[in-house]
Amino acid sequence: MSAPGAGQDVAPTTHALVELRVLEGPNLYFPRAAVKLTLDIGALATAPVDVALVLAERIGLEGARPGEPESGFRQRFALRAVARLVRAVAQESGTSSLAVRVRPTNDAHQVVVAYPWAHRERARAMGRAVASVLDTLVPGDDGVSADRLSAAVSVAAETVATSEPGDGPTTLEPGVPVVAVTGTNGKTTTSRMVAHIGREWGKVVGWSNTDGVYVDGVLVEAGDYSGPSGAGRVLAHEDVELAVTETARGGILLKGIGLTHNDVSVVTNVSADHLGLHGIDTLDQLAEVKAVVPRITAPEGWAVLNADDPRVLSMRWVVKSQVWVFSRDPDSPAVRDVLGDGGRATTVIDGWLCVLEPDADPDPLLELVDVPMTLAGLSHYNVENALAAASAALAVGIPRDVVVAGLRSFLPDAEHNPGRMNCFTVPVSDGEVTVVMDLAHNEAGLEAMFEIMHGVRPEGARVLLGLGVVGDRSEELIEKLGEIAARDADVVAIGHKEKYFRGRTAEELEGLMRAGAERVGVTAVPAYPTEVGVLSALVGQALPGEVVGLMCHADREGVYEWIAEAGGVPDSAEVLAAKVRAARAG
Repeated sequence: MSAPGAGQDVAPTTHALVELRVLEGPNLYFPRAAVKLTLDIGALATAPVDVALVLAERIGLEGARPGEPESGFRQRFALRAVARLVRAVAQESGTSSLAVRVRPTNDAHQVVVAYPWAHRERARAMGRAVASVLDTLVPGDDGVSADRLSAAVSVAAETVATSEPGDGPTTLEPGVPVVAVTGTNGKTTTSRMVAHIGREWGKVVGWSNTDGVYVDGVLVEAGDYSGPSGAGRVLAHEDVELAVTETARGGILLKGIGLTHNDVSVVTNVSADHLGLHGIDTLDQLAEVKAVVPRITAPEGWAVLNADDPRVLSMRWVVKSQVWVFSRDPDSPAVRDVLGDGGRATTVIDGWLCVLEPDADPDPLLELVDVPMTLAGLSHYNVENALAAASAALAVGIPRDVVVAGLRSFLPDAEHNPGRMNCFTVPVSDGEVTVVMDLAHNEAGLEAMFEIMHGVRPEGARVLLGLGVVGDRSEELIEKLGEIAARDADVVAIGHKEKYFRGRTAEELEGLMRAGAERVGVTAVPAYPTEVGVLSALVGQALPGEVVGLMCHADREGVYEWIAEAGGVPDSAEVLAAKVRAARAG
């Protein structure tokens, strides 16, 4: 069990209570702190109709039609009954009204119920009390009386009424402008670009991401701070004048967002990743989680949305703020609609990154070839990231000329964007090879990496890939990454990430990746115990002009050291552009 205040609180003595989680800020269910209960409703799902009706009468659920046990009708009745039970316990304990959200899960015998809270211990007591009433319904016991159920509800309400209130939520009210970035891919790069532009403005910028917490470009706390604790640590630094927060799915689901609002919110995209975890099984459900970030944008602020992603674009209907979209297509219907509604857009016209406003000519900021992160426009994913970052920077009030300067000076290297599309030139016998290093942790990320690798590959040269995965991904996703790797690379080898096995074994991961590779006819894929090991092996067999890619997550610093010891150097923007031109000429 987690320590008090840590979020999770499981009560093993209560059968119906699977999990009680305290969310400290805006979350999937409410725009403020809430409690999330996962309840086992197996006894209610299987109870005889007359027992279900007894419960309905006691909690004031009028006109109930429970349906037969284990039927679809019964499940929908159970959702209504649980919501009404929470309200009944709240009312009888002295709370006049309480908002409640109830959702089914992929387990017919489990539901999620959420309600806002103002006092931590009383909110926890409420969750346990509700579960205790459900425990009165013992599976197989057909003799549950009205008196017994009535007494259980009364005792539950009395327990809540007499509990200690406890502390209030720790949700922070920002004192400086906040730009929050979320999405499946590109959020780290986009947040780094916004932070870089903010520093170009002369502001002390604090930002949090999967690497840690940075203040004015200095790492002050290492670790994954893409959750609510990252925002809190950024805002705790009194010198910070602009906060940029990377907000990941896990933090939203497990803790809630740590801030009351954002001034600018960015959603880069929604694609398959982390599905099957924490009750999120579909892309639509994942999009609903990501939508929490723009949903808490201040009304006078801006929600920056990807107009080319239908799930992201649809978030415009749940925000109270102004809408600013970005798209690679200036003639996109979404762009027209948003401009027609008084919003703004950032797009590409004749190779120029431009801002569009209603009833005005386009404002060309700079050519894409002058934005190093786009690799002379080669990487359409980084074109989108640049559009998103420019939109967010302008939306938060950074002057136009500063935004242009920041886009020009942000480089795809270990200093500005470590671990994301870093390109190097490494010497080999009789020549040099290009090494591309990226996280590439899901399908879209790996395809984006191949876009770069093939874009700098001279005609006739091979592409070699060091494939690696994180163990908490689904079997389907791990196999798909193996399939993409084998399909798009001439040579593929596995490089393990032992720190990120997360419950799986090396043998299991190898089996899944190889199964995916076999779908496209590639067999006998070798494996190495580390990322450095697979990179060394691939560079060792690469010929001059060839491109070696590495899906790097576990040992970025070790990889940088190996490349330096091998005589490798980071590619400048000019070198990258030259490689792109040479590849196109071939």
